Amino acid sequence: MLVAVTGCDTTQPNQRAGAGALIGAGAGALAGQAIGRDTKSTVIGAAGGALLGAAAGAVTAPKQQPLCRYRGSDGNIYEAPCEQRY
Repeated sequence: MLVAVTGCDTTQPNQRAGAGALIGAGAGALAGQAIGRDTKSTVIGAAGGALLGAAAGAVTAPKQQPLCRYRGSDGNIYEAPCEQRY
């Protein structure tokens, strides 16, 4: 289900959070199985890894500068980073 949800979101921070959750869940499941050697430990490790991975992915995503629309002298409209005059 997590794969289906993350596949629909196209913003950079959300993509990184989804990928971090998947990687974290896999690593957490492996660690949980190695430490506890039972299903309960594997599930707990996967859940904890998914939470930590999602948080790490969201925090490390580069911040996007907002885009503004401008009209050129030729009449065409284009998008560019907003000017930070004020």
